[in-house]
Amino acid sequence: MITGALRETGRLFALAAEVGRAVFRRPFQFREFIEQFWFVASVTILPAALVSIPFGAVIALQVGSLTQQLGAQSFTGGASVLAVVQQASPLIVALLIAGAGGSAICADLGSRTIREELDAMEVMGVSPVQRLVVPRVLAAMGVAVLLNGLVSVVGILGGYFFNVVMQGGTPGAYLSSFSALAQLPDLYVSELKALIFGFIAGIVAAHRGLNPRGGPKGVGDAVNQSVVITFLLLFFVNMVMTAVYLRIVPPKGG
Repeated sequence: MITGALRETGRLFALAAEVGRAVFRRPFQFREFIEQFWFVASVTILPAALVSIPFGAVIALQVGSLTQQLGAQSFTGGASVLAVVQQASPLIVALLIAGAGGSAICADLGSRTIREELDAMEVMGVSPVQRLVVPRVLAAMGVAVLLNGLVSVVGILGGYFFNVVMQGGTPGAYLSSFSALAQLPDLYVSELKALIFGFIAGIVAAHRGLNPRGGPKGVGDAVNQSVVITFLLLFFVNMVMTAVYLRIVPPKGG
């Protein structure tokens, strides 16, 4: 079991390295990239916007309740906005990219694999990684970065509404605490997280789609496995990146 897990991990890293090399190889499949970008965006934009509203509201309500108990209501806005931008927004985007876009990528590549289309491409001298995997991985990364901005804005607006309307906060205190605590690197690390999470979701989905087992049933199993593996990797990578960021970038005013 351990040997199999290590073997699969090695294959996953090998595919990631191959994709990294194939990105700079010509010709670049621009049409395939646009089609995949539009598809991933179309299946994730609306769910992301709808999910980010309750996320922002829950964070604002929880943080607002805690700051009221501590007598620090003036910092509610800054604390809730930082939680949305640094943590909630990249994770929401990553989970949706993996659950909606990644599962579709895995199913598409898996169905092509069991129909032996990829073997036929290799016989004709066409690299399946360059032709099919690279555009899908880049599309997942691009959509994740843009979607992260949308989720951040919607989440912040939702948190602002619930804090000001439901908890009796003042708009001025909400905005002033945000400007007092937040800094530009917070946005940078949020977008970097989204970019890396999109890469992980695309690579894992492509890897499982290229290696299904047992025919059509194996494709369904591969889709489920890709989503679970991506979720586990995302939370681990998010923990590591957050710890590194807090070590490197000092808090504002610190």
